[in-house]
Amino acid sequence: MGIVKISDELHEEIRKASSVMVRSINAQAEFWIKIGMLAEANPELSFSEIVREQLKLAEVDIRRVAGG
Repeated sequence: MGIVKISDELHEEIRKASSVMVRSINAQAEFWIKIGMLAEANPELSFSEIVREQLKLAEVDIRRVAGG
């Protein structure tokens, strides 16, 4: 594990987003970093497609969660 230096402004935006998304500040930053890396590696995919693929890889069955 390492330390990543970011601007105070970006840290504040991560803090605000983390409260909305019910994640820790570190978890929110890690999520954005992971999605950003996947988006750069797969520019043809939308955000929703990236998230859907990650849920599929984690074997999450949204239909069960949604009551379907």
